[in-house]
Parts: sequence; structure tokens; C-alpha cells
Amino acid sequence: MKSNLESPELGHIHITDKLFGEYVKKVSEVMIPHLWKILNDTLEDAEPTYCIRNFRIAAGEIEGKRRGVVFQDTDLYKWLEMVAYTIAGGQGEEYGKLADEVIELIGRAQEKDGYLNTYFTVNAPDRKWKNLAEGHELYTAGHMIEAAVAYYEATGKERILRIAEKNADLICRRFGTGEGQMRGYPGHQEIELALVKLYRVTGKKEYFETAKYFIEERGKEPNYLAQEIAGRKEPEFFVELKNCDLAYYQADMPVREQTEAVGHAVRVMYMCAAMADIAKECGDEDLLAACIRIWESATKRRMYITGGIGSSGFRERFTTDFDLPNATNYSETCASVGLMMVGQRLALATGEAAFYDVVEQALYNTVLAGINIRGDRYFYVNPLEVVPRFCTEHTYMDHVKCERQKWYSVACCPPNVGRTLASLGQYIYAKGKDSIYINQFISSDVETRLQQGNIRVAMESELLQNGRVQIRAVTENGGILKIRIPGYAESWEVAGQPEVKNSGKDAGGYLVLELPAGAAVFTLRFAFTPHFVCAAPEVKEDGGRTALVRGPIVYCLEEIDNGRLLSQIYVDADTTVREMPPMEDLVGEVPTLAYQGLRVKNVVEEGSLYGRLAYETEKITCRAVPYCMWNNRGEGEMLVWQNVRIP
Repeated sequence: MKSNLESPELGHIHITDKLFGEYVKKVSEVMIPHLWKILNDTLEDAEPTYCIRNFRIAAGEIEGKRRGVVFQDTDLYKWLEMVAYTIAGGQGEEYGKLADEVIELIGRAQEKDGYLNTYFTVNAPDRKWKNLAEGHELYTAGHMIEAAVAYYEATGKERILRIAEKNADLICRRFGTGEGQMRGYPGHQEIELALVKLYRVTGKKEYFETAKYFIEERGKEPNYLAQEIAGRKEPEFFVELKNCDLAYYQADMPVREQTEAVGHAVRVMYMCAAMADIAKECGDEDLLAACIRIWESATKRRMYITGGIGSSGFRERFTTDFDLPNATNYSETCASVGLMMVGQRLALATGEAAFYDVVEQALYNTVLAGINIRGDRYFYVNPLEVVPRFCTEHTYMDHVKCERQKWYSVACCPPNVGRTLASLGQYIYAKGKDSIYINQFISSDVETRLQQGNIRVAMESELLQNGRVQIRAVTENGGILKIRIPGYAESWEVAGQPEVKNSGKDAGGYLVLELPAGAAVFTLRFAFTPHFVCAAPEVKEDGGRTALVRGPIVYCLEEIDNGRLLSQIYVDADTTVREMPPMEDLVGEVPTLAYQGLRVKNVVEEGSLYGRLAYETEKITCRAVPYCMWNNRGEGEMLVWQNVRIP
């Protein structure tokens, strides 16, 4: 099974897209400096992070108590990773000096044996490695390692890589099945995929073996996490984890036996990302099959139409099949980032394009919704129905925000969106020995080398506007170009020079083109129309409701366009949907949609809560906008699943 597919180097990919180009630009120009202020606690009216201060305390430069959540260090690591990808993309050279200074600070905070964690260094040195379930030590180390690999690959500078190796060497010595080692594993997965990245860049086999150990040991008997948790009377860091089940940690059984997406959604995805990486590296069909079983559980029975996963606000977790409430939906932004990570890795491991359909679904909807068009406000939670006056604190709706926030005390999501957008090229292209793959239709260009010679592909995508994608390829000695046929394409055609060799299921869901030596220019046209969809009948929340989609974009109604009480609106099942010009105050030139609806207003006596059945109706024109752009024009109601009226 061992696949030879990989992502081209990010430094060889440049994004020029009307939609994503704007967001990538905002990461460089707005988000990185915005987050830097956050890390230094200089942004007005934002939750303090104490992040830089914590590192200075750990480095012995100032005195004080380390503050913030136990995994606060990861905010800085994800900032550094964002900077690395931005530099690789040619937009962030001005941040290089600052990043180098940050790296030196990280190095000064590292202990002599390689240990690196400001919380335990400063506040609890006697508690190191004593609370793997809650302490996030290995999770935090994983994000540091990811940042180190990204910065080294972007700049060639080895300082941060050496810091990461020193920390990883300590972890490899500490954990395993050998004499004197701990047979533990992390409560929150992340170190596993990070160690695989470090192995790939250094070639040090012990990093891969330790990553594999963490995956294989998870859930085995005697169960390490069960024993550790039983030894504490109360949670040390997170009171909500009292009496928590092992399934929350995906530790109730060995990973090879797991068949469902259960527990904390981000943990599941980071675990599956590592499983796919490890399976690909060593050709482990059984491990890959286990990963795909969990993926199918998540995406076929527990995923929102927007690519959101983890429906429960309690413990940010999966619940059961078809339990997909709209207003209380959690769908953490990080979970959809994780979904993208897993989908990409499964596609690279199998060569199957269908995984990228889900990557696209999550990217265009939930992940983009996680950031506003200015780049300075963020969603952590992504519901499909919002009535602002119901988003009240200290109630069952406490987790739902009706507007994006400057920051969060637990702020994993904003920098996760930032690093995803800054590294977006890895989701657009892939390459094999003799082939280059186009997996997302985002205007960009890439240069890389195949076994036949050098190849350059430039893509101008108007997918969201009219389904048209123009591609220009220049090769030394020819090559193979494979283009994903998206699941929403009703039909497709190619106009231009290359010969179509194969397409469809037999080609893994790709359109396969033989490229001649020299230049080739051709145009793809994907046909798709806006249409209403329904959910499976088991999805109780969406019975008698419909959602509007066009290509990869899910649409929603907003109060600013359609008035209050969106729940009163009904749409005919056979109504005609018209494509309309984009909203001038949004970005990306994405069409809006219009159609006829009916507003049904209940009538009760003034001052009464209930009354005999009576209602008024009014024909209206509904205007729908992309879900990912809701709340960019002020606070108001939002609705994805609309009432359907059967003629």
C-alpha cells in the first residue's frame, strides 16, 4: 500500500485566488500582528494570554507566577508556524527577525535535559509527566515541533529544529516499553503527527517509532489513562473532566479496534491524522482501515452539511449517529481543521479523490467561517442557527457567540485557522513520481519536479463564479496531470490540448490528462446549479427542513437581508433559485442567491404567549449568502436549515 504521493514544497506554491487570496493576505497583514499583540497582552479589550510573559519567567528573565491555561504555550507555537508558512509563501519576510527573537526566547526557556513547558517549569516542576490525561505536555510539545519543522523548511534556519530535537529526544527516552520507560500516552493527541513530521525532516527513526508507540499503546490493557485518572480524587486542570469516560480520550480500546468517531472531536482528528501518516509510511493496511472506519463514522453519520463535527457543547465531543442539532451545535473550528488534515492524509495514502470532497466542504464553510473578512475576529463555535437574544451566558447556549470575538481565553481555534490558510497550498496540489494532482480549485501556481523533469502548473479558477477553471502547464518532458472531479459536479468537459486518458472511479475520482512536452493550455468546465437538499430522515432536527447549496458552498439566510424571525420563513420545494451578484461588502466575488419564500407569522393577542391557531402569510424574496461569510455585516439572526413547504 505504501503510497508515493506527497505535497509539493509550500515555497513553490503561490496563491492568487479572488477568495482565498484575500484570506491568505489577511493572515500576513492582519492576523500575525494581531496575534502578536495578543501574545504580549497589548490588544485593548482582549482576554489576556500571558504568553510571552510566561516564557520570560521560564527563561529566568523576570519573576512571577505562570498564568493562563496549561497549554497556553501553543498560542506562540502556532503563531510561529503561521509566520513560517507566510515566509514560505513569499509574504512574511518582515516577520523573520521577530520570529528569530522568539525562537531564542523559546530556547532560553528550555531546560538542560530538553524539557520545554512553561507551566510545569515554573509552577509545578514536581508534577512533570504526572497528569498526561489533562496536562497537555505532549500536546504542547507537538505544536512546538510542528512550528519548528515549518520554520526550518521555510527558512533553512536550524536553531528551532535543534530545540525541537532536544525536546523530542527527551520524549523518546521517557516513553515506551523499555526498561525504565513510562508506558503512557497523551490525553490530547498531537505529538504523534508532529513526531512523524520531525522524522520526515531529520530521518531519525526513533521519532517515527515513538509516534507509532503512542498510537499503538493507546487503549491497551493495562490501561494507562484509567490507572492515572483513578489515582486522582479530582481533576487537576479541567473540572468538566470529572468522571470522564475513557472514550472521551479515544482510550477505551486499542485504536485498531475502534470503529466510531467518539469523544472529543479534535482529539479524534489529530489521532486519525497520525494513524494515516504512520500507515502510509510503513504500508500498514490494517491501521489505515481502522482510520478509514473512524473517518466514515464521522463524515457519513456525524458531520454537519458545513463540514462541522462534534455536535456537543459539553466536552466538545461527538455524541451518536445523526444527532446534529443546529442552534446548540458546537462544531469547533479546530475540529474542522482536523478533518481537513485527516482527509488530506487519507487521500495521499490511498490516491482516492473523494477524501478531498470533505476537505473542501470543511474548508469553504466551517473553517472560513472561523475568521471574518478583516482577519481580526474569530469564531470558536459554528452553529447553523443563531438568534442573538438566545445566546445567553451561563445557560445551555453559553458556548454560542452571535458575533466573532477578538480572542478567547482558550484560543486554539484562531491560530489554527491562520496556519491552515497560510499553508493552504498543501491542500491544493499533490504529486507522485510521474504525476501532479489538482485537488482544490483555488487560483494558484506550483513548480515542482517529477521523474520526467520539471513541471509548472498555473491555475486560474472561476469555479465559484461560473464553474470554469483554466490551466496552463509547462513541462520539460511531459507528465501526467490528475484533476479531482468534485462530487457536486453534474457534468464536466475539457476544452484544449491534452488527451484525456481516464476519468471517474477507475481513476480514483480523478480526470487523468497526458501532458505533452512544452506548454499546454486547456479549460475545464464543471456544471453545477444551486439547489435545495434534505438531510437523512434520522436527523431529527432537519425533518421538514431544507438547506441551499451551490458547488462547495453552503448558503444561509441573515437577518440583515431577510428581516427578523427567520424561523417563520418557508420555501417551496420546487422553487427556482436565481444566481445574483455578490454582496459589495463581502469578498471573493461569490454569487448570492435569491428565491421566493413565504413568511408565516403566528397571530396571538397582544400580551399573550399562546392563542388559538391563527396566522398571516406574506410572499417574500429571500436572499442567501455563503455561510462562511455570515456576521460580516453586523449582528443578527442566521439560519441554514429552512422550513420547506410541499406544494
